[in-house]
Amino acid sequence: MPHLHLVTQDEVIVESLLPLLTKTGFKFSHSQRLDDSIETPHSSDLVILAPTQFSEQDFHTLQEHPLASGTEWIIISDGKPNPWLDKLMNLGVAYHFRKPLDLKHITDVLTDFYIELKEEHESRKSKPVSSNLDQFGLLLGSSAPMRLLYRLIRRVSQTEANVLLIGESGSGKELAARTIHQQSLRATKPFVAVNSAALTPELIESELFGHTKGAFTGAVKDHAGFFEQGNGGTLFLDEITEMPLSLQSKLLRVLESGEFTRVGSDHLQKTDVRVIAATNRQPLEAIEQGYMREDLYFRLAHFPIQLPPLRKRSGDIVELAQHFLAYRNHTTKTNKAFSKEALDEIAQYTWPGNVRELKHTVERAHILAVDEITLAELPSLSEPANSSEVNVEDIKPGITLKDAEKALIIATLDDCEHNKTQAADQLGISVKTLYNKLERYDENEEAS
Repeated sequence: MPHLHLVTQDEVIVESLLPLLTKTGFKFSHSQRLDDSIETPHSSDLVILAPTQFSEQDFHTLQEHPLASGTEWIIISDGKPNPWLDKLMNLGVAYHFRKPLDLKHITDVLTDFYIELKEEHESRKSKPVSSNLDQFGLLLGSSAPMRLLYRLIRRVSQTEANVLLIGESGSGKELAARTIHQQSLRATKPFVAVNSAALTPELIESELFGHTKGAFTGAVKDHAGFFEQGNGGTLFLDEITEMPLSLQSKLLRVLESGEFTRVGSDHLQKTDVRVIAATNRQPLEAIEQGYMREDLYFRLAHFPIQLPPLRKRSGDIVELAQHFLAYRNHTTKTNKAFSKEALDEIAQYTWPGNVRELKHTVERAHILAVDEITLAELPSLSEPANSSEVNVEDIKPGITLKDAEKALIIATLDDCEHNKTQAADQLGISVKTLYNKLERYDENEEAS
């Protein structure tokens, strides 16, 4: 049975909601303060937070709360303007009720939650014990944060709302975008994926909006941009915060009006695309740091979705490793397996590169292993880099220029906390060049 936890000191709210919870069927628990609820069992499916006054401290406490990433939250406030509540809603909290409460509407909402959550509980019970990994679209995972992500995607897919996906590199933002497209009414139309950071500033406008023959040197024929190619379908703009600010203003106009002109043309064209954008930065921080226009953020973030990092997906890490291994075994017609020590090491590692890093690690180990994947076939997961790789401190005469360059790039990325734009600036290369080099490193690792 789905479990609901209420956090409030307001006895009137407790008395008002108790009959509703009994009617809808939820299990119920109660604590008076947000800090107290940290000890609440992680099995809670839904939390109703009704603070006397939502403060900055509450905002930060909630972000680090054990239930924050895998549980639905409903906020009840006194209705007074509150910037911290606004900030919370911008991070994707779906419901904010203001007093006086409309109990009929709340009953309807809680009933919908109960039905959906009960179906999930029943599906979990009916799963074979030999597997615990669910799939929704192109996304894999059975943890509470992933079940929440599935619910959010299911809700937004059937709408025309723009979506902003927020998550660390390797957490599956493009897979989430493709899943939204596949589940939408535009599924039979084009899905166009664009890496904003990998496009050169000189050509990005032409790539997005197209150009006419002779518009600039090298424009030997008319070219349809991404907004034309994706007409009727979905346009996925990855790394949106790395797009030049000057182009962000032009993008904003297209989102507002659906109208654009090709480079070198005065002819106004219309486009009907649904935009899904993604970033590995926190949007509000990106706005403060000058990486993103605030008006563009509000235009894109009709429905912001935070993707969980792998380290917060308890239980999914080992299951994903087994899934990737099974896929490799099927492809290569082999029957390799992990040793217990290898699985323990995989489970304990923090995976800063998220699912992408885990997938590459399993594929590399599969290539190296004969029958069983042991610690010998895995890179040292307790270290940030493979022991076989050259580190910056090892750069000296005798090291190849190629290895020295790779070591310097990896070290700079680590120092910049994997902010590729900042790393490219420090290295004195373009972001596109950095992306090309990182892709080559990935390809070489998979082939090794």
